[in-house]
Amino acid sequence: MATQKLIRTRPLPTELPAALQSLPPLLARIYAARGIQHDSQLARNVEHLLAAEQLKGMAEATQLIADHVQRGSTICIVGDFDCDGATSTALGVLGLRDMGAAQVGFQVPNRFEYGYGLSPELVADLPADIDLLITVDNGIASIAGVEAAKARGWQVVVTDHHLAGDELPQAHAIVNPNQPGCSFPSKALCGVGVMFYVLVALRRELEQRGWFAERAKPNLACYLDIVALGTVADVVSLDTNNRILVHQGLQRIRAGKARPGILALLRVAGRDHSRITAADLGFAVAPRLNAAGRLDDMSVGIECLLTDTVPLADFYASQLNEMNLARREIEQDMQHQALHHLDRLELDKDGLPWGLCLYHPDWHQGVIGILASRIKERVHRPVIAFAQGEQGEIKGSARSIAGLHIRDALAAVDVRYPELIAKFGGHAMAAGLTLRDGAFDDFKLAFEQQVRTMMSEEDLQAVIEVDGELHEQELSLDNAWLLRKSGPWGQHFPEPLFAGEFELLQQRVVGERHLKLQLRTLSGRTQLDAIHFNADLSVWPSACKRAYVVYKLDVNEFRGEVSLQLMVDYLEPR
Repeated sequence: MATQKLIRTRPLPTELPAALQSLPPLLARIYAARGIQHDSQLARNVEHLLAAEQLKGMAEATQLIADHVQRGSTICIVGDFDCDGATSTALGVLGLRDMGAAQVGFQVPNRFEYGYGLSPELVADLPADIDLLITVDNGIASIAGVEAAKARGWQVVVTDHHLAGDELPQAHAIVNPNQPGCSFPSKALCGVGVMFYVLVALRRELEQRGWFAERAKPNLACYLDIVALGTVADVVSLDTNNRILVHQGLQRIRAGKARPGILALLRVAGRDHSRITAADLGFAVAPRLNAAGRLDDMSVGIECLLTDTVPLADFYASQLNEMNLARREIEQDMQHQALHHLDRLELDKDGLPWGLCLYHPDWHQGVIGILASRIKERVHRPVIAFAQGEQGEIKGSARSIAGLHIRDALAAVDVRYPELIAKFGGHAMAAGLTLRDGAFDDFKLAFEQQVRTMMSEEDLQAVIEVDGELHEQELSLDNAWLLRKSGPWGQHFPEPLFAGEFELLQQRVVGERHLKLQLRTLSGRTQLDAIHFNADLSVWPSACKRAYVVYKLDVNEFRGEVSLQLMVDYLEPR
């Protein structure tokens, strides 16, 4: 069932940029293929970060927040129930307390009770003594929620990064690089990145007021580990600005200077904090933090990030790890049901639809986003997975592919069929929506029609972009170390991938779903260990003797031994 993929080599400029000519040749061509032309694009020091003042609304927001800090007001931060929301919330609480704010609390809506964002229902349930409400990683679409908060006499600052709709909330200040009229050069800041910039500007505002004359001025760089985690977890583009934030955060974690909660989450995931990469944040830490918001209450994850004590951090991390194990079991059951449904669809004369909508009344509302992502990777087309919501509504989580801006597609459906969607929001590659009672079948048809108008058949071809083949002498542990330290790699600055044909000397299944391989170059001179995690064993011929392999160079550390290992992304029998 898995879609066969087209392997395409990333194009290189005809002439290597001068800024790259002094680098090792392998690294130079990898950077060149990612559009690096100037030294400034490789900057990693905080002094190269974009200026906070370039964000529209920053002056109004920081002046207002500073007023409340100086008054000793009660400040409430309202976050989101994913990893970016959790890190944004924790950062806001820690940063404001460090600034001298006397009373700072937080509230994250339980997704099953309130849904996403600052809703009027959530506002109604908040304590009455709030003076200032700050949203993080949400709020740009909370028109009614902001009005409800103002009606209770509160002042409201919205900090967000999601795309704005036709109407903006009437908050006292809005900081969002993606709001109309904002000239901030990096539109890829996530929620925690926006909050970090707010704190930077707030510290400057308070300093100008003489606030730190009798108290310590906080060092905000000590929170870059939290910023790095949220940035990687939200899969935003790692442009130069975000790479600086992530690199600086990784440096703090490797030095053992991270929040106790982050170090505890790395421990339960079996990761050595001194050698972690951005991928470890994305695949080991973030899922455990996200598990709280998916299955229960993200407050557990936020408390894990807030605590200053190692025993308490270990306690929270253990809880989060247990939640993540439960989430995996739920997800696997849901995936089996979804794949069974896909098998039936593939037998249909029309095959799979271009825009795939899946629904089961027993699916877990907190796990449908992961399910949509897994199925999207398998069939390479936009996928929306739905689960039962409240009062007969069904909740959907959408994941898209290159070629379809999923939020724009939902907006177009909403314009053509306003009776189908109760609410929606999101960005290019991911979105969430709620359908009105009984609208699933009609929405499924409308979504398929819309996808076909916005995509071409070529878009349905899954493509893996690689950095070409490696010469035999380039298959080295030294190069694996070089690439590991030359990141951070991530969205739109992808980790180097290589491709080539190898002989398969041995293969065995480990841990039920992983394929352990021993490869040999076609020259016969070099043998290599490789592993393919979560391989689709149902379609892999166990008797295969030669394969085309797409892989990353990786450093394998086992029982004190360090060796080169290929991390396989894709295999084709030859």
